[in-house]
Amino acid sequence: MDKTLFQYLLRLGDGDLILAQRLGALIGHGPVLEEDMALANTALDILGQARMWLTLAGEVEGAGRDEDALAYHRDAPQFLNPLLVERPNGDYAQTMVRQFFYDVWHYYLLQGLAKSADERVAAIAGKGIKEVAYHVRRSSDLVVRLGDGTDESHARMQSAVDELWRYTGELFTDDEIDRDVAARGLGCELGSLREPWLTHVRNVLQEATLTAPDEAQAYHALLRGGRQGRHTEDLGYVLAEMQHLQRAYPGAVW
Repeated sequence: MDKTLFQYLLRLGDGDLILAQRLGALIGHGPVLEEDMALANTALDILGQARMWLTLAGEVEGAGRDEDALAYHRDAPQFLNPLLVERPNGDYAQTMVRQFFYDVWHYYLLQGLAKSADERVAAIAGKGIKEVAYHVRRSSDLVVRLGDGTDESHARMQSAVDELWRYTGELFTDDEIDRDVAARGLGCELGSLREPWLTHVRNVLQEATLTAPDEAQAYHALLRGGRQGRHTEDLGYVLAEMQHLQRAYPGAVW
């Protein structure tokens, strides 16, 4: 088994899976019907990508675990998603800023992975980037509309930007796993995504009349580690709901 590639694929799948679960919890609670449908579609897009990454991870592991086993039968310390995606939905400003930060990062990540020397990785990234390009357009537009909207929507959006900014540094912090897969041409270095992400995010925030926090605030020393299995208590609540049926009735099928 290629253990490093396996862990790298888990990181890709887990980030998408947990965010999809967060978005799924909002279905039926959108501010307007159109947004409710858009959230559901975004969740399904991201969940579809999570399934492909986890399926490939299971194949690389070679231990007989499929996407369902990896999703439903791992505990919180075994999940390798970034901390940003496990943040609570909060108000709609927090939901959209979290989505915006992740979407832009996700787009540049998939752009890099589409060049992977592993044809399976490149194929999944190539398919997913088409969906994520739309996600970026949508979340960017909503950030502008809400940031440059009413006094209340502007204040809520600025508060969400200030709160969630500190969780973004982890998205660009390479460790030995990232460096190994990048050196083998299988993945890309996260640090290389920082500048294009910052450029896009700052441009959108400026158009939204919102202020981007200082870059150094994105690298809070205590807010890194989700990709190494160190999480906030919020992930436990997500997994408790997501894994309930399989935990209560192991092996149950429809």
